Amino acid sequence: MPNPLQHKMIMRVKICGITQPQQSIAIASLGATALGFICVPSSPRYVNKAQIRAAIAPLPDNFDKIGVFANASILEIIQTVVDSGLTGVQLHGDESPEFCYKVRQFLPKIEIIRALRIRSRDDLDQVTSYTDYIDTLLLDAYHPQQLGGTGKTLDWSLLQQFHPQRPWFLAGGLTPDNITAALSQVKPNGIDLSSGVELAPGNKDLDKVAQLFEKLGTGFRLRSTKRDWELWITAL
Repeated sequence: MPNPLQHKMIMRVKICGITQPQQSIAIASLGATALGFICVPSSPRYVNKAQIRAAIAPLPDNFDKIGVFANASILEIIQTVVDSGLTGVQLHGDESPEFCYKVRQFLPKIEIIRALRIRSRDDLDQVTSYTDYIDTLLLDAYHPQQLGGTGKTLDWSLLQQFHPQRPWFLAGGLTPDNITAALSQVKPNGIDLSSGVELAPGNKDLDKVAQLFEKLGTGFRLRSTKRDWELWITAL
């Protein structure tokens, strides 16, 4: 039987909602290619610029550090990127294509990710209007009150024939338990997880993160116990 994860070697894996510097190091070591930092003050996973700097300081320069914004001003986005050292901006609110264009003009070397919340196949029609102004798409499950990190699963069947002109992340309720099923139905360029690998909002479960990479088959394994990780991180 073909392995649904056979394209894993080129897949990006973004763990979002990082709040603790020690966890950023551990998650990167387990195999993540990107970390997401929530820059939305109303979120339980919110981190300020100083917290972001502390979390990304030990990471290599070529590691993707993404700030997640929702309906923020362009000035706020620029200041956060410059002050914290982010390499990418994820727009997760009601940002228009024109807004994305303006962000691109001010931050030409920063990856721009436009997150769209999907309820039906019709919601995918808006993708083309963003294509010229962004680098990457992210598709998340729709929730009427929350913008992300809800644990709600996206209807993967809507995306089986989804072939956008930009690379894209699959998000929405992904966990180590359902990632194989998800990737057997759709073929994104990356996956984005938050609540599916948490003990509580902003507190990641390293065991679940390790399980994720075991499922992905990337060769990363948690070779020591959780206590070993805690001792190693404390020594840094």
